[in-house]
Amino acid sequence: MSNLIKIEGLTKSYTIGEETVNALNGVDLEILKNEYVALMGPSGSGKSTLMNILGCLDRPTSGDYFLNGPNVSTLTDNELAEIRNKEIGFVFQTFNLLPKYTALENVALPLVYAGWTEEKRLKRAKQVLEQVGLADRMLHKPNELSGGQRQRVAVARALVNKPSIILADEPTGNLDTKTSHEIMRLFQDIHDLGNTVILVTHEEDIASHANRIIRMRDGKIETKKLNTPVHL
Repeated sequence: MSNLIKIEGLTKSYTIGEETVNALNGVDLEILKNEYVALMGPSGSGKSTLMNILGCLDRPTSGDYFLNGPNVSTLTDNELAEIRNKEIGFVFQTFNLLPKYTALENVALPLVYAGWTEEKRLKRAKQVLEQVGLADRMLHKPNELSGGQRQRVAVARALVNKPSIILADEPTGNLDTKTSHEIMRLFQDIHDLGNTVILVTHEEDIASHANRIIRMRDGKIETKKLNTPVHL
């Protein structure tokens, strides 16, 4: 199976006042197509910085990041935005839904930037809402949905562009245990359908669903271990 992601010698430094903080210190990493990976580490380990670079939300200070072929570490901000919209579906802890929009409108929104017609946008948005089990909640606004339903809308929005990667940042952080299990079952289904899933978490039980667990410390990868995933 071929690489979807290849990272070589990645560093990221920030200047805070007169101090330089090295968030990433020479990271090398490969992720295959259709892998399910959990990225773990304590606060300050560099996992959030790495996630931002993987998601093309930030660029490295040095090193190379190859995503589906091209070296995206050299791209302009506009080119990165285009890659984000085409290649990456984001799922955040706080859902990031627009409160005045229905579930259907929230899910269809990325397709506006992709230049789809309204008819095609709504048709595709309905498909993914059905896929995540929300066929009967399409016209509800976020405040009319439970936390688990809102996260399902967020997952549907991440899937709508048929991205190469689903990048989930603490996706169960605001959910109770039962709802967390439902969302992890949904990620399992998404992976089974052929998607590459990268999960950023500090919770061992959430990471246990992945096929490989990558642990970070002090801006470096500490371990990259295969895992026998928990199936719900």
